[in-house]
Amino acid sequence: MFRMNATDRLSVLSGHLQKSTQSREIDITMSGGNVVPPLTTHVLDTARGIPGGGINMVLMIQTSNGEFREIERGTTTTDGRGGFLSSSSLQAGAVYKLFFDTDCYFKNIGVKGFYPYVEVVFRIEDPSQHYHVPLLLSPYGYSTYRGS
Repeated sequence: MFRMNATDRLSVLSGHLQKSTQSREIDITMSGGNVVPPLTTHVLDTARGIPGGGINMVLMIQTSNGEFREIERGTTTTDGRGGFLSSSSLQAGAVYKLFFDTDCYFKNIGVKGFYPYVEVVFRIEDPSQHYHVPLLLSPYGYSTYRGS
């Protein structure tokens, strides 16, 4: 099982706080002819009853040695949605990880959160399918599921 050490976590978190040229807000709405990326997420702040907008995310893939390698960064829209466009080459059987910087989100809204980040690890079985990985978030809990 892969575990990040404190130095790696600090590096990832500080990377989220700096403006990255790879980081962007992605419009994944289906109106207006926009193409829906093959991997999407929707963060809902269940404690406040609103979308979790402005949350920095990192998509990673597990390598053959069990470590995770960054593929792409993004930020949830004001509606709490995010997608990964370069993941159009999803690999069958590959294990992916979505990292959510919840610490920064909670600090921005003036709330103390228990979880400084959330990592959701999942496997892609059929790359031709759309994968939706929602995150229901509160300061002291979270849940996720395979959405549609």
